[in-house]
Amino acid sequence: MSRTNASLKNRLKAFRQAQGWSQGELASRAGISRTEVSAIEIERLVPSVAAALSLATALGCRVEDLFGLAETVSPAPAWAWPPASEPNRFWQAEVRGRMLCYPVEATGIGAAGHDGICRNGKFRSRARHSPEQTLVMASCDPAAALLSAELERLSDFRLIVLPRASGDALRLLGVGLVHLAGVHLSSGRGSGNAQSVQKQLGSGYSLLHVAQWEAGLAVSPQTDVKSVKGALGAKLRWVGREPGSGARQCLDELLEGRPAPRRIARDHRGVAEAVRDGWADVGVCLRLTAEEAGLKFLGVRDETYDICFATEFGRDPRMRALLEVVRSTAYRRMLGELPGYSASHTGEVEAIGGA
Repeated sequence: MSRTNASLKNRLKAFRQAQGWSQGELASRAGISRTEVSAIEIERLVPSVAAALSLATALGCRVEDLFGLAETVSPAPAWAWPPASEPNRFWQAEVRGRMLCYPVEATGIGAAGHDGICRNGKFRSRARHSPEQTLVMASCDPAAALLSAELERLSDFRLIVLPRASGDALRLLGVGLVHLAGVHLSSGRGSGNAQSVQKQLGSGYSLLHVAQWEAGLAVSPQTDVKSVKGALGAKLRWVGREPGSGARQCLDELLEGRPAPRRIARDHRGVAEAVRDGWADVGVCLRLTAEEAGLKFLGVRDETYDICFATEFGRDPRMRALLEVVRSTAYRRMLGELPGYSASHTGEVEAIGGA
């Protein structure tokens, strides 16, 4: 051991916490003392080559993932996409080595505190979480708030959820603007999601299975419709979803070539709200959002909902922490208690294209 070098970047604590281990447990697995682990984490000591190799082996990662030379110049922040106006509040995250700022918008987890504000092109940050502690996911899962809350409760990381349809979520992942993409373009337990990812992004990605959920028709209680066939045969006002979404895929299959609705909702809750508030009589969404809105629900199909991520990102402590949460008993229990959700295969990981 030697005294620390200020140019060394140390991520040992983040990787340990992502595993849910104490310093003592890591020390035991790595064959070094707890005192040494503590000293390395607080950067009082730089690990020897042997200690670094032992720690990396215990954590299942590379030495360079744990320790490396810190950048001499911090990357300048940049907008992930242009804000609608300035000044604008933003969230900040490190994605593929870039410091990205996201214009604040309505999210899948309700109101989330912003990290700073941009005025006249100048970013002023006062974030409680560092960009390296932040995950960004594009997803239309209406239960994403549960995952975000559990991640923040059980780790030092946070999850920002941007409401996006499956196709758009995959596009953002492919161009490196988000860490994770929620996908539900598959019915049953088939490989439809993997095929969709392979077609749009190619190999080098993996799917984290989250849930099976029930999709169908949210119908106004004011109608006398009692079946899917009845809804398709009645003169009702439909609300649709944008192309590339799982709900639009389901709707197109139901309509069998008939024109898609002109009224378009942004997400599952948007469909339910349109029906509840009288703007439409029927639309495709999840059982969860239909029941939340007090609407009749007519089941159409079960869908597989997965989280897609770059396979190499699986070594990042943020992803490790998320995986631990998804596999936790508490999260699986809460998820399985939601209307229309099943957690029977939650936590399974599938590599795409042999990655």
